[in-house]
Amino acid sequence: MHVHFIIHENFEAPGAIESWAKAKGHSISYSRVYQNEALPQDASMIDFLVIMGGPQSPDTTLEECPHFNSAKEMALIFDAIARDKLVLGVCLGAQLIGEALGAKFEHSPHREIGVFPIHLTEQGKTDSIFSQFPEQFLVGHWHGDMPGLTKDSVVLAYSEGCPRQVVRYSKKVYGFQCHFEFTPSSVAGMIESCSQDLNEAGKKPYIQNSDQLLAHRYDEINQFLYQFLDEFSRQKL
Repeated sequence: MHVHFIIHENFEAPGAIESWAKAKGHSISYSRVYQNEALPQDASMIDFLVIMGGPQSPDTTLEECPHFNSAKEMALIFDAIARDKLVLGVCLGAQLIGEALGAKFEHSPHREIGVFPIHLTEQGKTDSIFSQFPEQFLVGHWHGDMPGLTKDSVVLAYSEGCPRQVVRYSKKVYGFQCHFEFTPSSVAGMIESCSQDLNEAGKKPYIQNSDQLLAHRYDEINQFLYQFLDEFSRQKL
């Protein structure tokens, strides 16, 4: 299987998703748009498209961020979905999936930065993948927005701070507003590059400080990611 990553910033690393792909022996390619690497012309050579997060929003213009072309990314996402490829969006990536399918992203009720539990919805408890997960478990967070919902999408998990943490757009298209892929090194990179986001730690209920962020056991969160990816990749068969 060939996995292609769209990476918006060097500090928004694919983390444990990349580790899984390498461990499974999948071929990997990248569009590191922050280095002005081009997007694929289309999704014909991709089996699994992964769109990572970033400080941008789907509304960010080229004037505001010259290396981020949301229209081109959404066109590639739409093409991948039309070609029946596997598609996973993380944070900004999840919002771009919704937008590509005609669903406008929204601001989350609360900004979340840290590690907090998500809870499965009733639909999540019957999802072919998430039905195998605990009804509540810890994941990483670093966001202020959330993906839009199409008429066919299903919210599978929520948190106290955000009602849309895991969205299934179809059996081959999922969006994670939360971060299963965080590792200690990727979190350290986020802290270094986005330290201003932590200024409200202790003042807002769902924002942790850098010490709290670095103290978490991300390998336990990654195990849930690997379980998801193992099951999700079988949808390609």
